[in-house]
Amino acid sequence: MRVGVLKEIKTKEHRVSMTPGGVEQMVAHGHEVMVETEAGGGSAYSNDDYINAGAVIGDSAEEIYQKADMVMKVKEPLPVEYPMIRKGQVLFTYFHFAASLELTQAMIDSGSVSVAYETVEQADGSLPLLTPMSEVAGKMAIQEGAKYLEKTYGGSGVLLSGVPGVDPGTVLVIGGGVVGTAAAKVACGMGAKVYLLDTDINRLRYLSDVMPKNCFLLMSSPTTIRRLLQEADLVVGAVLITGAVAPKLITRDMLTLMKKGSVIADVAIDQGGCVETAKPTTHDDPIYEVDGIIHYCVANMPGAVSYTSTKALTNATLPYALELADKGYRNAAKENPEIAKGINVLEGKVTHKGVADAFGLEYVSLDSLL
Repeated sequence: MRVGVLKEIKTKEHRVSMTPGGVEQMVAHGHEVMVETEAGGGSAYSNDDYINAGAVIGDSAEEIYQKADMVMKVKEPLPVEYPMIRKGQVLFTYFHFAASLELTQAMIDSGSVSVAYETVEQADGSLPLLTPMSEVAGKMAIQEGAKYLEKTYGGSGVLLSGVPGVDPGTVLVIGGGVVGTAAAKVACGMGAKVYLLDTDINRLRYLSDVMPKNCFLLMSSPTTIRRLLQEADLVVGAVLITGAVAPKLITRDMLTLMKKGSVIADVAIDQGGCVETAKPTTHDDPIYEVDGIIHYCVANMPGAVSYTSTKALTNATLPYALELADKGYRNAAKENPEIAKGINVLEGKVTHKGVADAFGLEYVSLDSLL
């Protein structure tokens, strides 16, 4: 199979979907890998690094889309790319379809095979291709939130760690999954007072055994959220329903409960956000203010730490990419239910129920198409 690796074009997206080490393994399996020129520059990989690993360098995205049987990216295709995508071509990337009807319709119209990193799911319900970037995003949420609490950016001027004689800041994390746990660990490590909320009592029991003493585990409810919003200096939205739009757990009227200059970092923004006032932002223009509350809603947070993120992403995606290339998507999906769950759109049909439900589209079972 000919596999194409594209240079990312989303604003300040410095990751690349495959390291030279990944290319070497793909070539060892007998596949041809074409990498768009300078695709790895933002992650410290040169064209020569890819050539030495056995890749062919492509001059443009158009060439990659024209020649590749499977195209790998980090972020979803942007509108400029839609006309380049071919019928039957496999696209393996983060799609987050439930956040964009335009993207969903474009992939339906293309007749391509959309395999979404974020819905590849293991038997225990874990999301192996979402996990590494969720870990990065969760940790970054605290790093970025702490920065935008600075008065320089319009924040309240609170130092999350506090100092001797002065209280530390308070962090509210909504969602005890991978993102929320990573965020809470970093916030606790800084010395903040941390509340971590979830609706799964078994998850809370587990977290109570592994989290530091300055992390307080509570059952999530609207009442609890409203109470803690009054205390919080930084709020992290870390809620995920696989493949579906995120629930709005913080409404516009709840902002009036918060202290002016507090910060919300909505990591769920890829799936529409769990804050009613959240809208996607970029690394170039990362924050905005609503009712005196700073909102940080960058949709590709890990792109800012591309050296770490690219390696972590390739570690997770490469085994699945090899299986798709070795077997073809049909056989791979038939033999591996994890890959089957990753296929969101096939032959113009929506094969993920969460995506179909988000936009009122017809849902077609994957089995009926395979």
